[in-house]
Amino acid sequence: MTSLTRIGLRTLSRLASSPKLDQTKLRKPTEQVLYHGTRMGFKTVIAASRSFKAVQNLGKPARLGKAAATDLFNLNPSDDQRALQEAALAFAMEQLRPAATAADAAYAAPAELLAQCTELGFAAFGIPEALGGMGTERSAVTNVLIAEAMAQGDMGLAFAALAPSAVSTALVLWGNADQQARYLPAFAGEKPPAAALCVMEPTPLFDPFKLGTQARRVGNDYVLDGVKAMVPLAQQAEVFIVAAQLEGKGPALFIVESSTPGLSVEEDISMGLRAAGCCRLRLSGVKVAASQLMGEAANHVYDDCIQLSRLAWCALGTGCAQGVLDYLIPYVNDRVAFGEPISHRQSVAFAISNVAIELHGMRLLTWRAASLAEAEQPFDEATALARRLCADKGMQIGSDGVQLLGGHGFVKEHPVERWYRDLRAVGLMEGGLLI
Repeated sequence: MTSLTRIGLRTLSRLASSPKLDQTKLRKPTEQVLYHGTRMGFKTVIAASRSFKAVQNLGKPARLGKAAATDLFNLNPSDDQRALQEAALAFAMEQLRPAATAADAAYAAPAELLAQCTELGFAAFGIPEALGGMGTERSAVTNVLIAEAMAQGDMGLAFAALAPSAVSTALVLWGNADQQARYLPAFAGEKPPAAALCVMEPTPLFDPFKLGTQARRVGNDYVLDGVKAMVPLAQQAEVFIVAAQLEGKGPALFIVESSTPGLSVEEDISMGLRAAGCCRLRLSGVKVAASQLMGEAANHVYDDCIQLSRLAWCALGTGCAQGVLDYLIPYVNDRVAFGEPISHRQSVAFAISNVAIELHGMRLLTWRAASLAEAEQPFDEATALARRLCADKGMQIGSDGVQLLGGHGFVKEHPVERWYRDLRAVGLMEGGLLI
């Protein structure tokens, strides 16, 4: 571990234990996000004031090194990973959890809270030192641990907080030298830009490998047309990575800046993940330079993007499910019915046990798939298993949480109904996050 990384870890540890976290007063949103026009009316994305320019000539892309190989099947986090995980969990419980109810009602994450999330600097650990970051090696497992910890505070807010790192991670993994030099230094800076990875589309039974968004070559440019759904931070994002069907090739990723003509957003009210403030992104004749195509449209680039995104959602689902379990145990022990705590009832005790069992299975499969991705070994099958279990059991854990709270599980005074709505997204979401 480099001295720069040690400094970063010490900073995170101090932040996690600082009394200032308890003193921080988050602004409570008092009104819903305002949209202009009718429900189907469009609002043009405001052009960002930031100008993305290459700050150096890299010559070749800067990639993170391969993680050190291990001889044993050992998924125990290292001391450094535990330090990051503990810092993320402390922030999630002390900052995200109290703000979650208001953010869910307002359909937006407080700007002050997102600013505090960027100050944690988690994204910098995934950016090579050559570009101003703190990363020295690829660590998918570390990213899973951070995502899981953040989701214990709130899954929707964690989605919003981690969305920009999906773009920086994609640039590190598949960006060429020019793309990295132009965008990554901003993500490693003090005020990284809001950004989002856009894969989802408003289509029933959406298949990420059969995209409705189309890209065609016109001279030295590409022209994109289509609609993306569930795009986090869309209103304030400065750069997007958009998945589109490239004419004659297949699905591909394009870098699109928010100031590009033809780009607009519309409301996209959803059942869950409301705190992320997701919107639809409409592309109408959006023209981008050929240099904005990522990974030369190689099939393995897009395939890996989808698999790494699914793993990220498994991590969020695991963290949210852990939050459900941690909330249920004291509730059933304290809730008295017919003269005794309801946890004394065998059916309740068995239900809690089943939640714990399935949660451990979700975590094990997710960590295992992430460890294979980190070691640059085939991880498609492991990811498929993790996603299936996390989608099914995560939703079941959310439902059990609502059932075990009885009438309290149906009202917003308790967070379980929100967690149930959020957990349903694990099996539906594509894109938005990367590990």
